[in-house]
Amino acid sequence: MTTTCDIAVIGAGMAGASIAAELAAQAADASVLLIEAERQPGYHTTGRSAAFWEECYGGPPIVPLTLASGPYLRDGGFLTTRGALYVARAGDEAEIAAFMDRFAGTGVQIRALDRAQLAPMIPGLRPGWDLAIHEPACADIDVAGLHAHYLALARDGGVTLRAASRIAALEREGTGWRLRTEDGAEIRAGSVVNAAGAWADTVAGLAGARPLGIAPLRRTVAQLRTDPPAPASLPLVLDLAGRFYFKPESGRLWLSPHDETPSPPCDAAAEELDVALAIDRLEQVVDWQVQAVERRWAGLRSFAPDRRPVYGWDAWVPGFFWFAGQGGFGIQTAPAAARFGAQLLLGRTRDAMTDGLDAELYAPARFG
Repeated sequence: MTTTCDIAVIGAGMAGASIAAELAAQAADASVLLIEAERQPGYHTTGRSAAFWEECYGGPPIVPLTLASGPYLRDGGFLTTRGALYVARAGDEAEIAAFMDRFAGTGVQIRALDRAQLAPMIPGLRPGWDLAIHEPACADIDVAGLHAHYLALARDGGVTLRAASRIAALEREGTGWRLRTEDGAEIRAGSVVNAAGAWADTVAGLAGARPLGIAPLRRTVAQLRTDPPAPASLPLVLDLAGRFYFKPESGRLWLSPHDETPSPPCDAAAEELDVALAIDRLEQVVDWQVQAVERRWAGLRSFAPDRRPVYGWDAWVPGFFWFAGQGGFGIQTAPAAARFGAQLLLGRTRDAMTDGLDAELYAPARFG
């Protein structure tokens, strides 16, 4: 039996679920099919994220998407304010100044701190960590809640979810597409949205589109029991040099070595060496004792070569729309990105959320 739809969205993680929901909202007369390779949508990157809404994350090109998404996330109850600290060692004044200059004029709210201001915010902070940048608006994100929200919006808007359906073939058929899954099912669609995360270039290759170099990178997180326990009020603490971050979570500490290890698209797993490296870096910052590693996991964060997301129609293959390369910022930017992506795909006018976004900054054609 052949399934037909106007738009087939490949991937039902945060990217696919959010753009499917927006497509349903903006084009009520279009049929949308959301196709997921796994039985559980969001099994890979979305389900393993220690996500936070952090204004500086991803750099200045990502700030407009992050700030545009903030009101939606706050109003929906998906954010819990925590604050963030980028910490640095004595002697790193030039690096602090460069960071502040980099984000000047972007709209982010940050300020530099000295040791006297910083030390009370991180109990047990070791000597030598004398500088920081404080971002008070940083917040934890309810990732599971946000993903479920978009899946529910998509369902209520008439989107059909087809799980456990890995795409095996994608072929142009007239002005549309014929898709075949590994279990032999056929789908005919007018257009295809590539929201396949770590598999985005693989899906592009199936469609005859040129892969854009979207590379999956492994990120490790460990849950630790420490003495003393991490205070619930502890801000998200990030190394200005990009070597670690940690935050409290339900009486435990979530810690990452901020690794970015190239990986094929796969069911990623944490490696002992990365966890040990993270703990060593933590112990250089605070005098807490690590009593146990209770959990460890890894996810894949996929970046285009310039580390900007890819939103828009493929420049050479008709009917093939990219919505990928969202790295580690795909969750914090999901509301604006999905709204923007749906507007680009449908040719809709921008609204208050997306009016300040630059389509050329994220267009697939920028790769020539």
